[in-house]
Amino acid sequence: MARIPLADESNLDGFVRELHDDAAEDDWATRHVARVFSAHPEFIEQYLAFYYPWHSNVGPAEDAATLSPRLKELVRLRIALLNGCLTCQSARLASDTVPEDQATGIWAADFATHPGYSSAERAAVEFAERMAIDHHNIVDDDIIALHEHFDDAQILELMMMAGQYIGFGRTLAILQLETVACPIPAR
Repeated sequence: MARIPLADESNLDGFVRELHDDAAEDDWATRHVARVFSAHPEFIEQYLAFYYPWHSNVGPAEDAATLSPRLKELVRLRIALLNGCLTCQSARLASDTVPEDQATGIWAADFATHPGYSSAERAAVEFAERMAIDHHNIVDDDIIALHEHFDDAQILELMMMAGQYIGFGRTLAILQLETVACPIPAR
């Protein structure tokens, strides 16, 4: 059960109405996000206006982003698993560059040796995982290791994107917007 009440669908308006109504009928995750954020629609609208362009390197981020959408999607998917956010795990924001087997492969125990990912992708995902579970123990050598694959601008973008994936995914998990069990229909 959501920890902040879900607004009645008929009471949605503006951006959250569009977000809700543009989601597929079975996309309960997006519909629940729209309903809970009806309490602060300006915030979610502005947040997503920042998030999606930077995740996908479009619009205002097109000429500024330094990491590929594929790499950011792999990082996002790993963070989704660590956060336990089913909403984030089920979303596919770069399906044109991350096939489904690689999207789910990012969660596999053999990810670090899987040939479907580049060494730079593995380094980025592993660093983001450390940010999510052990950030106090990231040391100079960890940043030096990232420099084998990324320049300073790319490292900053990686850290900022991973940080927002961690934060937003945990927000959604804490809000308990997810359907955690299949309800048994009444007789």
